[in-house]
Amino acid sequence: MSYLANETRYDTMKYRRCGKSGLKLPEISLGLWHNFGETDCYKTGRKTVLSAFDAGITHFDLANNYGPPPGSAEITFGKIFKENLIPYRDEIIVSTKAGYDMWAGPYGEWGSRKYLIASLDASLKRLGLDYVDIFYSHRPDPDTPIEETMGALADIVKQGKALYAGISNYNGEQSAQAISVLRSLGVPCLINQVSYSMLNRWIEDGLLNVLEKEGTGCICFSPLAQGLLTNRYLDGSIPKDSRASKGGFLKASAITPELLKKLNALNDIAKEGGRTLSALAILWILRDKRNTSVLIGASSSTQLKENLAALSQQPLSAEELDRIEKILST
Repeated sequence: MSYLANETRYDTMKYRRCGKSGLKLPEISLGLWHNFGETDCYKTGRKTVLSAFDAGITHFDLANNYGPPPGSAEITFGKIFKENLIPYRDEIIVSTKAGYDMWAGPYGEWGSRKYLIASLDASLKRLGLDYVDIFYSHRPDPDTPIEETMGALADIVKQGKALYAGISNYNGEQSAQAISVLRSLGVPCLINQVSYSMLNRWIEDGLLNVLEKEGTGCICFSPLAQGLLTNRYLDGSIPKDSRASKGGFLKASAITPELLKKLNALNDIAKEGGRTLSALAILWILRDKRNTSVLIGASSSTQLKENLAALSQQPLSAEELDRIEKILST
């Protein structure tokens, strides 16, 4: 059965301008870091992506190494796109990145011109696209001149392989340098993609000010702190299918009594306002207008809809924000 997008998909989603650019992104975007690899269920992934688009999520974020194995998330999305979304290409923002380890040898990671251009060419083949909307340098390279990395991004945009250039995981000083070099080459830096949550606030220490000054947007990944800012760990147990149980980025040892006390206090605020803890976490990020979009992952369309519910709720009040700040500062 052919897919027809929901005719009311733009009625409820809110969009924010990305820095001082002409591009707007949905307040919630869908990231394919997890759940879209070769070992994941294609039907579930397809339903999640199409449910997202039906809800007004127009931005889908990937990277060359997303999977597992690396590259498989782009293949999965490319198949979903080819089978369902080709008629809607002009309504969709697809992004991908290069910077982390992707293939063997000295040219398979970091920020050299050779790696970035070769990586995007391979990503476009996996995605089945002529261009991506945003192409990112996934991380700063301490050994490659910033002029080379940004020069590659600028040439990629001028060649039409990407419409916009972005950076990811760059701190304030690194961002200022990258933005300056790109501007000198006639290509603005659209956006910086960074980790940010109530439990991970490093971007508040100067980076957001730099991005605001330079007119660059900010999209925040890991807004739920790898699942900590959900109801999964509130009782102190480690569910068998949880990220903490798998020993990845989130370790079970990180879930301390002190953290649990903080999480439950935040959950109390959420419940008082008729919200879930995850909704509270998303609304907390959106309190700052400098944050263009919250980048969420979802293992199912049901989980996606639970997170989208945050946008139908009232923004956090000054009193709630003050109480949250007191909890986070203890």
